[in-house]
Amino acid sequence: MDQITPPQFFDLDITGMTCASCVARVEKTLGRVAGVQNVTVNLAAETAHLQAGPGTRIEDLLIAVERAGYAASPRSANQPKPSPREALELVAAALLSAPLFASMFWPVPGWLQVALATIVQFWLGARFYVAGFKALRAGAGNMDLLVALGTTAAYGLSVVDYASAGPLYFESSAAVITLIRLGKYLEGKAKRDAARAVVSLGRLRPTVARLSGGAEVPVTALKPGDEIELRAGERVPVDGIITQGSGSLDESPITGEGLPVLRAAGADVLAGTLNLNAVLRLRVTSAPGESFLDRMARLIEAAQGSKARMQKLADRVASVFVPIVVAIALVTFAGWMLHGAALNIAIINAVSVLVIACPCALGLATPAAILAGTAAAAKRGILIRNADALEAAARVSLVVFDKTGTLTTGKPQLVDVLLHSGTTRQEALDIAAALAARDTHPLSGALRQADVAAAENLEILPGHGVSGRVGGMGYILGSAALIAQVGGSAPPVAGDATWSYLATAKGQWLAGFAFTDTLRPGAREAVARLHEMGCETMLLSGDREAAAQAVARALGISRVKAQASPADKISVIQSAQAAGAVVAMVGDGINDAAALAGADVGMAIGTGADVAIEAAEISLLRPEPALVAEALALSRKTWRVLWQGLFWAMIYNLIGIPAAAFGLLSPTIAGAAMAASSVCVLANALRLKSWRGA
Repeated sequence: MDQITPPQFFDLDITGMTCASCVARVEKTLGRVAGVQNVTVNLAAETAHLQAGPGTRIEDLLIAVERAGYAASPRSANQPKPSPREALELVAAALLSAPLFASMFWPVPGWLQVALATIVQFWLGARFYVAGFKALRAGAGNMDLLVALGTTAAYGLSVVDYASAGPLYFESSAAVITLIRLGKYLEGKAKRDAARAVVSLGRLRPTVARLSGGAEVPVTALKPGDEIELRAGERVPVDGIITQGSGSLDESPITGEGLPVLRAAGADVLAGTLNLNAVLRLRVTSAPGESFLDRMARLIEAAQGSKARMQKLADRVASVFVPIVVAIALVTFAGWMLHGAALNIAIINAVSVLVIACPCALGLATPAAILAGTAAAAKRGILIRNADALEAAARVSLVVFDKTGTLTTGKPQLVDVLLHSGTTRQEALDIAAALAARDTHPLSGALRQADVAAAENLEILPGHGVSGRVGGMGYILGSAALIAQVGGSAPPVAGDATWSYLATAKGQWLAGFAFTDTLRPGAREAVARLHEMGCETMLLSGDREAAAQAVARALGISRVKAQASPADKISVIQSAQAAGAVVAMVGDGINDAAALAGADVGMAIGTGADVAIEAAEISLLRPEPALVAEALALSRKTWRVLWQGLFWAMIYNLIGIPAAAFGLLSPTIAGAAMAASSVCVLANALRLKSWRGA
């Protein structure tokens, strides 16, 4: 049998990209490298994420990017810092351009204007020539090429006019370079600010841990089973279980929970949380790089690096934008000349077209909104897996809830036992405890006994129950439907309790167990908030009809489907989708995994089963139903901001290009408008960082 080789994944930092045209060229270049299967380049994060076959080398990827005119390096965990040289050159450009601006109002000697403009053009504007030439050599165009063409034309025209004692336009070329460099400086600052979420997560983890014997070791050297000691004021270095001690922990950086949480022996603790007031001993449960904090950081990075469908369209538009703009500039020049305008007027208007039409803002609108939106969500304890999930969540019209562990606390209490004749209470409880010993369902938790060993041949039956052998006999424990599947029948019961039944493998029931569970705090308010947002709600539960209806009535949910198997849940969701609903499924258990994957948006309660979390597009790190409304509200807000960014990016060009072509904009104003478009788009996206919840 042929062995299937898993794909490789590469993450690169890309420098030198200035607009969406650059994104298209880098993606195209990397896509041509042998073995590369998928490429996503993010302009706002300045990163590339690739999937490739086993033969692809990172060296080949780096060389390909460099040949395309950019610089690449393996992805660094450190946040890029602003270059002091960049700030100094920006100041120099402003100081050198100031006298040229002044020449519009006061006389400035022509020789001084030539000298100052030449320094600005060929020193401070050199980056546009270099990047523009590389783009041209690669058979493409970008923002740098437009700026280089436009400023060179304005500068060259002024030099010719100076030689012939004509009017000078040096302020146009110098102003464009200065304003665009200012815009890029502010843009870079905004990008770093938006990308801080993942970097700040990395800082939560200490680099050194203290073993229980007192020796200090690197966190990367720890392995599952090691015992470590944690003192008051120290952060938890890895996921673990408290084996000794109790105290309060600040979990807000991970889960968004504002108040300290009391943790005692036997409780799980997460890497990155802060031990406030106790000495604790922990047993390590996560391998290096596999803590919840690590997985959370990878999930945020993946979301911020993913592309929404709208961004892919914007990238395709930008890839052909530059040649179209150059053509419009040539038409502008020819049109003015044919109408008898002076050469300098025709050139200046063509230059204005070149300068204002940069597609920077178009390339930044979507990734900037996704960067800021996913970072804001993470602070609230909401992890969004990718841009498509964000888009779908913004359109959700129906929210379907599981019951146990989602709307209820998931800690049911055994309140009654119904016995078949010939079965004793203790015998029934012991057999049930053996079957429940390794089951993750909340009902099983209420039946476990510390001194009862697990059943043999234990099999989990998602949505139905468990089966196994106890004392050499085969038994099943689960729903009435499970009993019916093997040819038996469960006794009729009344009331709102949830019932689970113990039976022989052939379906002869032996006992029934009644459980009650309490609603999660804030569940009713969460459902009411969803209704205010225009979303319908539905309860989809495997529990009996009476129990499901009781919970639905208490929460104000009108649509209920009870006694639903995993297959039934998928069918209900598919029917709702066929009727036109965009469905969000909220659950926490193994029996919810298929429904979470089948919904338009799967939302997993973070305390639930790993398989449920893996199947969901959105993970809620606190078991609070209110986070469902918050996740949908933030998704809607992010999508509005994204569309606003695309609108501003397009409106600048739709208004600016014709205005420049008809001589209504000078190159100076065009340069300012182009720089302002990118800054406006980024500033609008960064408003999401101050989002405080629904």
